[in-house]
Amino acid sequence: MCGRFMLTATPEEVRRLFAHLDLPNFPPRDDIRPTEPIGVVVVAEGVRRFRLVRWGFWPSWVKDPRDFSLLINARAETALDKPSFRAAMRNGRCLVPATGFVEWRRDGTKRTPFRVVPRAGGLVAFAGLTETWSAPDGSEVDTAAILTVDANATVGAIHDRMPAVIPPERFAAWLDPATEAKAAAKLLVPAPDDLFELEPLAAKPPPPRPRAPRPARSAKPPDGDGQMDLF
Repeated sequence: MCGRFMLTATPEEVRRLFAHLDLPNFPPRDDIRPTEPIGVVVVAEGVRRFRLVRWGFWPSWVKDPRDFSLLINARAETALDKPSFRAAMRNGRCLVPATGFVEWRRDGTKRTPFRVVPRAGGLVAFAGLTETWSAPDGSEVDTAAILTVDANATVGAIHDRMPAVIPPERFAAWLDPATEAKAAAKLLVPAPDDLFELEPLAAKPPPPRPRAPRPARSAKPPDGDGQMDLF
């Protein structure tokens, strides 16, 4: 699963890779956590746009998110069939810009954190799903989950799952609403073994975290402590 990730690239670097119309203003963030706003790239009216959404997926049919599990990941193998993600696989596909993610290796009761970063540096694109949840008062919250696949050989040394990475030459196919969901699902494969490298994280308190940006359109998220389910 992916429960922490980083985006330390500048807004200009993100736009250069993803070719979206907007130039948002956001700080570098090296410890992005569930329920925080994350940046995603979507296609809207034929144009790539950058959006801020809540990391924690709420299907549109959920009546009260306080009674719904916290879905930060979606298993690529079952997303086409799961009621929570079926509609988003058809018309809610997105890209999640990142400069790496954090995963933990379990040794009995001991958990050792590792930073998983591109070997060549720079940005990668995680495959994601978005959906807009509408509250009874008419307010809306745009939400997202990151798709996961079996780990490649590198990440497999510490964990059995990893985010699905979409290479730049497949951005258009993944984002295009005309791409059928079954065809899009075939793009969700483990990244090449040499794409990432592992960096052990020092066992020390993290530095102060910059204030996370807020989504442009959102209602105040309801209170509640959901579990991080992996579907």
